Amino acid sequence: MELLDWLVPWEFSPTLVALFLVAAVLFVRGGRVHRVTVARKALFWTGWVLLYLSLHTRLDYYAERMFFIHRAQHLVLHHLGPLLLMGAYPGSAMRAGLPLAWRAALRRFNAGPMGRALVAVLTHKYLIPVLFVFLVLVWLLPAVQFYSMLDWRLYRLMNWSVVVSGFLYWNLILDRRPSPPARMSPGGRVLSPVFTMAPQMVAGAYIALTGRDLYPLFDLCGRALPMPALMDQSIGGLTMWIPAALVEVVGLLIALGTLMRLSGKHRLPERKRRPVRQPAGKKTTRPAGA
Repeated sequence: MELLDWLVPWEFSPTLVALFLVAAVLFVRGGRVHRVTVARKALFWTGWVLLYLSLHTRLDYYAERMFFIHRAQHLVLHHLGPLLLMGAYPGSAMRAGLPLAWRAALRRFNAGPMGRALVAVLTHKYLIPVLFVFLVLVWLLPAVQFYSMLDWRLYRLMNWSVVVSGFLYWNLILDRRPSPPARMSPGGRVLSPVFTMAPQMVAGAYIALTGRDLYPLFDLCGRALPMPALMDQSIGGLTMWIPAALVEVVGLLIALGTLMRLSGKHRLPERKRRPVRQPAGKKTTRPAGA
C-alpha cells in the first residue's frame, strides 16, 4: 500500500471535512489581523493534522479492528490533539477571522441570557472534568463498546464525544487568566489533572493486566493484524495507562507554570484574614510608657 493510500478516508464524512476546513480558514484569516506566534501556529497545525489523521484516514479502518489502535486513536482524540490545539489559544485568532457582522452577532449572543447560560455550562469547573473522565470510561464498558463498534452512528458519536470533551476540558486547564474571570482557579487547574488521570490509569491497568478477553468483538469482526487477543488488549490498556497519563502531566505542568506566573505578578486572590476576637471581659494591657 502506497503512502497516499493511507490518506484516503475509510468512511468519507463531508461534515467532518467542512469543520476542519472552516477551522483552518478562520485561523489563517485571523492570523493576518491578530498576532499569532510561530509556536502557537505550530501547536495549532500539529493538533489539526493529528486529529484529521485519526478521524478521516485509513487509520480509522484499523481502529475498528484492533483494540490497541483504537486506544491510540482515542489518545489523540481525547488527550493529545485537543491539548495541542487549545495550547495554541486559537479562540482570539479564529474570532478575528470571522466576518465583522458575524463577530458582532457572536458578541451580542454571548452578552444575552442564552449565551451566558451556554458559556456557564461549557466552562463549568466540575461538570466538564467529570464529563472528560466519564466519556472515556463509559465507551470502554464491554457492552457499550460492542454496540458502538458495530453501529456507525454510535461509533461517530463515541469519537466526537471524546473530541468535544477534550476541547472543553483543556480549555479550562490551559486558561492563563486569574479567577475570576477564569472559571477554574489556578490551583484547581493544577489539581484537576491529578483527579482525572487517576480513574483512567486504574481502568487502563485493569485492561492491561486482566487475563480474559474483555472485547471479543475484535475477533468477531476479524483483527486487521495477526495478534493474540490478550496481547492486543494489553497494549491498548498500557496506552491508556501510561501515555495518556503523561499527556495529562504535561497539562498539569502548564497549569503549574501559569500558577507560578500569576503568583509572581501578584495576581492571585488574597485570602481574607478573619479578625482576631478578644475574649469577653478581657482588657488589652498597654505596654509601659504608652
